[in-house]
Amino acid sequence: MSTDQPPTLFVGIDWATQENQLCVLDAEGTVVGERSFDNDGAGLAETCAWLLGFEADAVRIAVAIEVPHGPVVETLLERGFVVHSINPKQLDRFRDRFTLAGAKDDRLDARVLGSSLRTDAHAFRRLRMDEPTVLELREWSRMADDLKEERNRLTNRVRQQLRRYYPQLLDVGPDPGADWFLDLWQLMPFPARARRTQRRSIERVLRKHRIRRIDADEVRELVKRPAVTVAPGTTEAASVHIQRVAARLRLVNQQLKEAHRELDRLIAELCADEEPSPGKRSEQHDAAILRSLPGVGRIVLAVLLAEASQAIAARDYQALRALCGVAPVTRRSGKRKLVVMRQACHPRLRDAVYHWSRVATQNDEIARRAYTALRARGHSHGRALRSVADRLLRVACAMLRDRSAYDTAKRARAA
Repeated sequence: MSTDQPPTLFVGIDWATQENQLCVLDAEGTVVGERSFDNDGAGLAETCAWLLGFEADAVRIAVAIEVPHGPVVETLLERGFVVHSINPKQLDRFRDRFTLAGAKDDRLDARVLGSSLRTDAHAFRRLRMDEPTVLELREWSRMADDLKEERNRLTNRVRQQLRRYYPQLLDVGPDPGADWFLDLWQLMPFPARARRTQRRSIERVLRKHRIRRIDADEVRELVKRPAVTVAPGTTEAASVHIQRVAARLRLVNQQLKEAHRELDRLIAELCADEEPSPGKRSEQHDAAILRSLPGVGRIVLAVLLAEASQAIAARDYQALRALCGVAPVTRRSGKRKLVVMRQACHPRLRDAVYHWSRVATQNDEIARRAYTALRARGHSHGRALRSVADRLLRVACAMLRDRSAYDTAKRARAA
């Protein structure tokens, strides 16, 4: 915990949907106040006023809470309080200091939070208000992930229904959820209709979506293959199902494109060079530096900037590798030593660095050689990619500290 002035009060907040329970302790650990407030605008304003009644200077009040986000955190940070978060598993260990019987209630949790912050501040993570662009980027990035999951679910439903009565159409393209594929299905929803569909109608659909991987003749040849024999009514039922799902798929596709456009716009804002001050050299922004790394694209960069903004700003390599799940966990007892994959990490960051290292091994010679050497030593595919990601994170932190973009020649000399 690093503040300009040492705190005089330590506050634990047990957050809940309806009410927040607070416990205030002084520097000696004595409880000086306990109270609950409604978790709404009026209740949060009353919470800040009540805390400032103990200490007029908000900077001298240290607050501990489990969740690192939400209206409670944002309100306290906006009013100048020093807010810290802690993992719920760590809080559970601290709770054993007060009771071994397994008792748990809101008042106890609030007191455990405040007392633990007073005695073990190193176990907490100080929170800071992110830039408005980063907050917006985080929301759009998470929405894009949700839309991808929804699109996969709907696409699988279309594929399942086509396999029931129209499997030859699946050979036209690998993605039944694409807009051009849905337009083709709309043009010839039944095998009998496909035999009567004219070539120029298929060409019109392919030209509209700029599809060049397959032409109209190939499409006609594929869909005219012998159809499967189905029970009466199966074709009609499956086509009605696909028609309803296709309408939702088109909407999801449109929203996903909008999300990607917004991500590109926000990343472009973050990558813009800072305005040079008189007599000072213009420095590259963190986003532009990270984007220069091999394997970093739109999605990976958005997740890194949105979910690990504080670790990136602090150039904290150890925090980054723990958040991304590439730092292994060692369990040692006597002569026994076991190294396992880290499970306690940010799932979105884990996925992002996995794809980052995977693409880097395909496009960067240094990453490819490192991956090949690790595989030759007997490491699995996932472990080798995590090791490559670990090295890339170390390089990224060094670049951020030096304010320099990725240089392939310099990296090759260092390797």
